[in-house]
Amino acid sequence: MSESRGPHSTAEQKKLHRRVVGVAAAAAVGGFLFGFDSSVVNGAVDAMQKHFALSDALIGFAVASALLGCAIGAYFAGRIADSRGRIFTMLLGSALFLVSSFGAAFAFAPWDLIIWRVVGGLGIGIASVVAPAYIAEVAPKYERGRLASLQQLAITLGIFAALLSDASFAGAAGSAESEFWFGIEAWRWMFLACAVPAVVYGILALRLPESPRYLLMHGREPEARKIFATMWKAEDIEAAVGEANRAIEEDKTTKKASLFEGRRLLPIVWIGIILSVFQQFLGINVIFYYSTTLWKAVGFDESNSLLIGVITSVINVVATLVAIALVDRIGRRPILLTGSLGMGVSLAAMAISFANATVVNGEPHLPGAWGTVALIAANLFVVCFAASWGPLVWVLLGEIFPGRIRGKALGVAAMAQWIANFLITVSFPVMAAASLPLTYGMYALFAFASLVFVWFKIPETNGLSLEQAETLFTRKNVAKKD
Repeated sequence: MSESRGPHSTAEQKKLHRRVVGVAAAAAVGGFLFGFDSSVVNGAVDAMQKHFALSDALIGFAVASALLGCAIGAYFAGRIADSRGRIFTMLLGSALFLVSSFGAAFAFAPWDLIIWRVVGGLGIGIASVVAPAYIAEVAPKYERGRLASLQQLAITLGIFAALLSDASFAGAAGSAESEFWFGIEAWRWMFLACAVPAVVYGILALRLPESPRYLLMHGREPEARKIFATMWKAEDIEAAVGEANRAIEEDKTTKKASLFEGRRLLPIVWIGIILSVFQQFLGINVIFYYSTTLWKAVGFDESNSLLIGVITSVINVVATLVAIALVDRIGRRPILLTGSLGMGVSLAAMAISFANATVVNGEPHLPGAWGTVALIAANLFVVCFAASWGPLVWVLLGEIFPGRIRGKALGVAAMAQWIANFLITVSFPVMAAASLPLTYGMYALFAFASLVFVWFKIPETNGLSLEQAETLFTRKNVAKKD
């Protein structure tokens, strides 16, 4: 009997695996939107600056303005997801992103462009919260790390698609500021291209099942069991439903789920905030928002600068795949610690390279081998980030918070991430104009500080259920009080 059941059981397991991977991948398209929107501006920066006659400070704000919307969207996303459901929240993010792509493409003034960038940011902020929460809630514990990493993989693919799209439009038109189809400048077509992933995300969201944990929270257990049955092993469903229901019952003893203990934020919320802030203060988005401008300043022309950006984005994707392959094998902590060390060293190398730059026509020029050193260091930094802090922060944010506050806490952590992203993005043009060595030296210090934070504050959560993972942090805090 057991022999006859074996092949069938294996076939069933493969079917369940394909189903949960498909669902998680569809949800992660929200990350693709994030990556695409955040990087599509890369190829348009110089053209926008010339078209609207913007100063360094104002172009920095125009680029970063979307991140303000992201922060607001992320803050409210958890509340919307808990009250209206994960699928509704995904559809809302898709709609906002679609509208903003047309608004930004046909902007007629700087303030108009900024408004539409903020609207798009609202959609991206929403998607950035609901995707990791949804994936964590539908994924079996033994696959949760890999599946949660799909969020970052989707972000890297979105970055690659955006930079490839930018390079294609600029190459076909002659430059980003040249007219292309229907007399519309190439940089405007870059923004119009954002409509495609927005529509795809909305269509995929309509085909996804609701989160079983959300259904259990709202007393819809039969529906939740049916959804679990399409993605989980039969022997694991009862335990999953039982754990989730126990957590929900415990939550009911609290009159209102709160992120505060008295007047202070819960320690676990602070951990999520600090993880998010470190992820951005490492300076990764400087590479993907301003790399074209940076490499042009170093001496490459526009087409070669865009090509370098595409190559970097490919490296980003490959390194993220490495992280996905390793996260459930060797754990979260070793990967984060190794990534922090590698980023610190590579950023320090970039700082030293630009410290040896000479100024030619008001722009930095890297003599001799220093240009090569900077280029290698920048791509090594991307490898270290993409194989560690890029995907693993999303994994941890999806699994460290107690169920009763998961939606709200994820929203706060993601909001902190967007605010940190905004600060880095808006400050880079001004800081770079003042001192590139100091700028990259500051990012290196943050990388080494992130290593210290992980060493002392982040326990290993690999292989644990959501409920077990969150207790590692709460036990630690209770022990400190005792």
